[in-house]
Amino acid sequence: DWFGWQRNDYDKLGHFAQGFVPALVAREIFARASPLQGHPRWMAFFSLTVVMTVSASYELIEWLTAVSAGSDADAFLGTQGDPWDTQTDMAMALVGGLCSWLLIPWHDRSLRALRRPAP
Repeated sequence: DWFGWQRNDYDKLGHFAQGFVPALVAREIFARASPLQGHPRWMAFFSLTVVMTVSASYELIEWLTAVSAGSDADAFLGTQGDPWDTQTDMAMALVGGLCSWLLIPWHDRSLRALRRPAP
């Protein structure tokens, strides 16, 4: 109400996080246990691939649940009258994944610190 929005946009914040967090997790897995070690561009690309896979899977599960429950899909999905809700949810996940790249220098330093032998 304060911003004059006609819908609840906290959903978009959740989808941003749905991109930000899995991107970091995927990047860490790739950095620790994959042939992508030492290939930062490929790690970035594949971390975004994971983000979009998670996001698309979530949207498909949401849709299948609405269809199988036999309820009004708009009411269940919370699209709030937005015909582009699924696409904007996935776009917010992509933006979250891209924003996670801002943490790459810190993430790399953290990983190097973990690899150093204890004194």
